[in-house]
Amino acid sequence: MEPFRKVEGIAAPLPMINVDTDMIIPKQFLKTIKRTGLGVNLFDEMRYDLDGREIPDFVLNREPFREAQVLIAGENFGCGSSREHAPWALLDFGIRCVIAPSFADIFFNNCFKNGVLPVVLPKETVDMLMREADEAGGRPFTIDLEKQEILRPTGNAPVPFEVDPFRRQCLLEGLDDIGLTMQKSTAIDGFEDGQKMREPWLYGTAA
Repeated sequence: MEPFRKVEGIAAPLPMINVDTDMIIPKQFLKTIKRTGLGVNLFDEMRYDLDGREIPDFVLNREPFREAQVLIAGENFGCGSSREHAPWALLDFGIRCVIAPSFADIFFNNCFKNGVLPVVLPKETVDMLMREADEAGGRPFTIDLEKQEILRPTGNAPVPFEVDPFRRQCLLEGLDDIGLTMQKSTAIDGFEDGQKMREPWLYGTAA
């Protein structure tokens, strides 16, 4: 997993509440078990018409938001089914951070496990950032996880945010569940070596 320390990029405003995971990545794209290739279908039913043509009014089809690395949305983002493809699609599009007043729990947890930072802020603050994103004209926001603050293109005071210390450290180091397990590889190898000697039949070896 790619470490997340500081991301500087365009923020796209999505002033919608209850954006569910089927809106983020519709069910017909869930056949793959690969984490790549889903970005083109992110928000598919809002980005494209029935003939596959872009809908010009949708934010990610407009300049400069086509290159967004930050998404600012309304309450209860990521509700609905638990599909892990939702953060996969966001990440494959290029979005590394989602800012919202609240998130669905499973989606929130899946983001951390896939290198996407979900930032929870008061609705008033999110609304302010959404307005600034709309007016930024391509000027970037900076999401600094080390300092836990958002630098705004207006030059106004940074916006602080809080992240669970363990999850923060995992993102900073690029550690998903497998990476965390591999940190214990020496202890795991030692246990297996001892078990092979004590209980060789578990490994198909004669005593």
